[in-house]
Amino acid sequence: MKHKVLLFNPRSANSKHRIPNSILQVAASIHDSFEYVLIDGNLESDPWNTIQGYLQDSSFRYIGFTVMPGPQLRQAIPFAQKLKEQFPHIIQIWGGYFASNQYLAVMQSGWVDFVVDGPGDRAFPSLLHALELKTPFEFIPNLIWKTPEGDVIKNSKEALLDQDTLPELPYDTLNQFYPLDKYLNPTFLGKKTLAYHSSMGCPFKCSFCAVVPIYEARWKGKSAEKIFQDIMYVRDKWGADSIEFHDNNFFVSEKRTTALARLMLGKNMNWWGEARIDTVDQYTDASLALMREAGCKMIFFGAETGNDELLKQMDKGGKQTGAQILAFAKRMKKFDIIPEYSFVLGLPADNEQAVWQQIKSDIQFIKRIKEVNPDTEIILYVYSPVPTEGSDLYTQIQKAGFRFPQHLFEWLSPQWEQFDQRKNPLTPWLTPAMVQYIQDFETVIHARYPTISDTKLSSLQRRVMPTISQWRYSTNFFHRPYELKLLQKFWLRYRQPEWEGM
Repeated sequence: MKHKVLLFNPRSANSKHRIPNSILQVAASIHDSFEYVLIDGNLESDPWNTIQGYLQDSSFRYIGFTVMPGPQLRQAIPFAQKLKEQFPHIIQIWGGYFASNQYLAVMQSGWVDFVVDGPGDRAFPSLLHALELKTPFEFIPNLIWKTPEGDVIKNSKEALLDQDTLPELPYDTLNQFYPLDKYLNPTFLGKKTLAYHSSMGCPFKCSFCAVVPIYEARWKGKSAEKIFQDIMYVRDKWGADSIEFHDNNFFVSEKRTTALARLMLGKNMNWWGEARIDTVDQYTDASLALMREAGCKMIFFGAETGNDELLKQMDKGGKQTGAQILAFAKRMKKFDIIPEYSFVLGLPADNEQAVWQQIKSDIQFIKRIKEVNPDTEIILYVYSPVPTEGSDLYTQIQKAGFRFPQHLFEWLSPQWEQFDQRKNPLTPWLTPAMVQYIQDFETVIHARYPTISDTKLSSLQRRVMPTISQWRYSTNFFHRPYELKLLQKFWLRYRQPEWEGM
C-alpha cells in the first residue's frame, strides 16, 4: 500500500485568501496515484496542530511545502524543524520560489530532504514513485537533493510541459477540505474574484526578477480554450465573477490574449494580469479595445525605471525605454484600461551621489507619468537582489558586499522579512536616508492619488487626501509626512500585487 502525502500551504496573508494554486497544481499531479490531504495555513487557526493530527496516522510518509519569500517563512521554517524533531521518518519536500532560489540554505538546514526546482508536475510524482519503489531518484529533472556525504546536487532542468496536457486542477477536492467560496473574495474587480494561473515562466531575463533563475527565459501557457473552460467551471459552480491572472507574464501572446477575450465577451467578468510594456504596446488598437470590452480592467506592468541606462543594467531586455513607458501610459487612457506601473528604486551605483540621482530622477519621471495619465497606478519597490548567477547586476552587488543568509533561521529576522517584501533591502549602497526618502514619497503620492483598488475608500476620503497632500506633492517636500501617514493608517492600504495580489 502506498504511503499518504500531506500538502501544506504556509500562511501568506491575513485576509482575502486566494486559492492555493501551487499545492493544487502539485495535487493534480498525484491525484490518481497517491492519497493526499491539503492543509492551507491561511484558513487554519492552528495549522501545526492540524499537521500533527494527520501525521499520527503512520500511513503518512511525505509532506510537501510550497514556500514563497516573505510571510510564508514564518510557518515553513519552524514547522520544518519541528517535523524533523517529532516525525523524523517524514520526508520533507519543498517547492516554490524561495526553495528554488535559496536551495543551499534549505538543503543544508538538515530538515528538508528534497527541493523541487521549478515546476513539479513530473518531478514530484516521479520522486514519490522512486521513494516508494526504492528506485533511483538521482536523475529526476527539476530535483535538488543531498548525498550521504552532504553534497547538494542540482539536477538538470526539464523542458516546460504543454500546459494543456496537465491534469485538471482538483477544485472539488480542495472544496472538501476548505469551502472554495472562502477563496473567492471581493476586490475592486468584483465580489467573488478567482485567482488563476494560466502559464509558467517568462521569456525574459530581468536580473532583478526571482523567476529568472528558475525558468531561464522559458514560457509555456495554456490555450485560451483551456483557460476559459477552467474559469467557467469555477464560475458556474461557485459563482466567481472576476479573475486575477497571477502569471509572471500573462500577455506574452497577443493571439492567445485576444482568443480568450473573444471567449469572455458577454460574460461580465472583469480581469487583471501582469505584462511587459514593450509587449502590450505592440498589440493593435483593435486588440486592446477587444480586451477592454471583454472585461480587462487593469494591467500590472513592470516599468522599473525611466532611465534607459538602468534598464540595460537590469537586463530588462526587449525594447522598453523611458519614452515608451511615458507614451504607453497615455495610450492606455484611450482604451480605459488602467496601467499599473511598478518602479524599482535604489539600484547600485558608483557612489552615493549617483544612487541619490537615480532615485530622485525616477521620482520626477513618475510625476510626469501622472501628468499624462493620472489614472496610472504607481507601485514602488526598493531594489532587492535575487540570485541571478552570472548576471552583471548580481556580480556588481556581490562586489559591493551583499550576501544572502546562509542559514534558514536568519530569514526569520525582521530585516530579512522586509527584504523579501522589497521595503528594506539591506544593500550596502542604500542608506537609511534613501529608504526613508522613497517611503516618504510613496506616502505622498498615494495620498495625492488614492488607489482605485481600495474599495473601502469613501468619496469624502478620496477628496480629502489629495487636497491635504497637494502642497507636498507639488513642491517635492516629502520629508516626514506625518499628517498623511496618520490618515493612511486608518483610511488607505496600498497593496503590493507581486506578493499579495489585489
